[in-house]
Amino acid sequence: MIGFPSVGKSTLLSALTDTQSRAAAHAFTTVTCIPGVLKYNDATIQLLDLPGIIEGASGGKGRGRQVIAVARSSDLILMVLDASRATIERKLLTRELYNVGIRLNRKRPDIQIRVRKFGGVSMTALAPLTHLDLNLVRDILSMHKIRSADVLIKENYKVDDFIDVVNANRRYLPCLYVVNKIDTITLNDVDRFAHSPHTTVISCHQKLNLDYMLHCMWEHMGVIRIFTKPKGRRPDFTDPIILPRGATVETICQRIHKDFVAKFKYALVWGTSVKHQPQHCGLKWPLHDEDVVAIYTYK
Repeated sequence: MIGFPSVGKSTLLSALTDTQSRAAAHAFTTVTCIPGVLKYNDATIQLLDLPGIIEGASGGKGRGRQVIAVARSSDLILMVLDASRATIERKLLTRELYNVGIRLNRKRPDIQIRVRKFGGVSMTALAPLTHLDLNLVRDILSMHKIRSADVLIKENYKVDDFIDVVNANRRYLPCLYVVNKIDTITLNDVDRFAHSPHTTVISCHQKLNLDYMLHCMWEHMGVIRIFTKPKGRRPDFTDPIILPRGATVETICQRIHKDFVAKFKYALVWGTSVKHQPQHCGLKWPLHDEDVVAIYTYK
């Protein structure tokens, strides 16, 4: 969880987990990273209450670089905002994260760059480009000491998108904007925030809408639960394997043990991803949330 000082992050952590984080009416009550553990949908989720950052944090102010470095390694950023200042805080925090290479709620541009030893720069575009051309691409690559490369651009991306791909050090993370203290603003403002993209509204003090916030957090994380079934036994529905959305049978084999892929025979799958219960599936079969998988291997 990241935000400006004194926006209720500590109170939110205490409300969602058993961790008691110090909360007060003044700013900078959280001076170090405070972890908490949350159980949701049979999954264990670790929440980190990070110290509040200030404008200029990306340049090192207020130990901002150390705080943002932790955020870069997360699976989801919860940006906790004060309802009375939510619009300006969201803009400032997004800019600070952007300045250190964190792109919120964006997919990595589908641009492929294959560096060669000679031959110059060639570019292939699968869509009409209005922001990029061959000369501009060649100049940007030259600034990064790339003289020869094959470039494939699949959509009409902007110059900043291409530079991000060339730098190859950007993090594309989902972010849920959590507007706190809605009990202090008008219903019209609450409705406006609630209908903004990637946004949910809560009140830690009144414990309002926390359940829906957890639902939104789960959806933004983009994960599914897969249950395994040992041969001759019932599946264990208390300890799922958490995988990214779009995972396949091969993904779960790799998660269990690397030898499972080499020795894979077939898998039996129960759930919404198959037409028959169970169904024989191969390694490339895509799995859905709450599927049950039994893996059979050659000895």
